Amino acid sequence: MNMRGVLIFTALLVAAFGQKLFVGDQVLRVTAKNEEQLTLLRGLEGMEHLQVDLWRSPAKASLPVDIHVPFHSLQSVKAFLEYNDIPYSIMLEDLQLLLDQEQEEMKRSRMLVRNTNSFSYSTYHTLDEIYNWIDSLVAEHPDLVSKIQIGHTYENRPIYVLKFSTGGSNRPAIWIDTGIHSREWITQATGIWTAKKIASDYGKESTLTSILNNLDIFLLIVTNPDGFAYTHSTNRMWRKTRSINAGSACVGVDPNRNWDAGFGGPGASKNPCSETYHGAYPHSESEVKAIVDFLLSHGNVKSLLSIHSYSQMLLFPYGYTNNLAPDHEALNNLAREALSALTSLHGTKYTYGTTFATIYQADGTTIDWAYNNGIKYSYTFELRDTGRYGFILPANQIIPTAEETWLALVKIFEHVRDNPY
Repeated sequence: MNMRGVLIFTALLVAAFGQKLFVGDQVLRVTAKNEEQLTLLRGLEGMEHLQVDLWRSPAKASLPVDIHVPFHSLQSVKAFLEYNDIPYSIMLEDLQLLLDQEQEEMKRSRMLVRNTNSFSYSTYHTLDEIYNWIDSLVAEHPDLVSKIQIGHTYENRPIYVLKFSTGGSNRPAIWIDTGIHSREWITQATGIWTAKKIASDYGKESTLTSILNNLDIFLLIVTNPDGFAYTHSTNRMWRKTRSINAGSACVGVDPNRNWDAGFGGPGASKNPCSETYHGAYPHSESEVKAIVDFLLSHGNVKSLLSIHSYSQMLLFPYGYTNNLAPDHEALNNLAREALSALTSLHGTKYTYGTTFATIYQADGTTIDWAYNNGIKYSYTFELRDTGRYGFILPANQIIPTAEETWLALVKIFEHVRDNPY
């Protein structure tokens, strides 16, 4: 079958089953030489007929830009880059091939799961599978783990937080969220592994036992349930929420641009069709509002760790301004210690610093809101990799990623335990 036939066949499949396919789509790694070329790259997203998706946005000439280009736009985009003398290479030759492999691995892992020990931690899972697993974990560790529903999504799905606590009321706490951007599947998978690690190691491993004897841990594994369900049912590359935008045919808001911290600035988009659309107003998204209300009502959260992918970075406030946070030195030092621990396991290299200085201006982010509301140790993790696979990180990297990230998390846990005020 020639490529035209493949595309027609693809269109028929989408119409029949509702699952968007990416046959022939490529991910290009582009290296801008200067600010002028960066400006040209930023303009690509505004060319709506091209339908490109910036996996890594144009930030600085020193950082690569990763662009998912649909098959029908490849010739135009490559011609644009070559005409403007902007170097590029092909990172992913055919996106659909990777997605097909991912689905095959998931199908092979779907067996009868009787408990959390028979669950496959080296495979990606659906929302229903994760929610069933959460119930199993709570049932197996009732004295340590509880499930709290903090709200509902736009499409009325429950938002569940796991609470790990050895007792007491309103103790100092750590908040962890994964999967706020729904297509970043390595983050939800890391959240599952982390929850199992906490539940399994308490009482057996001295450091974690000491941490939980002094702190509570809250873990939100699927922060964007509507978007995550949509990545499984319809579009694997979906990033945003699924709320309807008044006056626009484009759906969803970037939940990591929706927080009341520099909201609406140039580090987010006013265009509802953009992947970084900030929403109509701060906390417009029910998923974000649920977290805000929970954190404010708790009042004693000392650290917020928001886990994303990809780029291998550990970021801290601020993203909406180049001004340094009052606790900049402490945040910087702890980031360095955490990453030293992370790298010690598999040699994975991370960079660290403020969001603004390390990658780009980002307005309305989780960690900036948290820091401004008294949560001192607020960090964003950007997990593996640096772009070889991007959002389609192979499942065989789930456990190594979670293992190394755990070492960084424990360093932060220990610091918060020893410096709770």
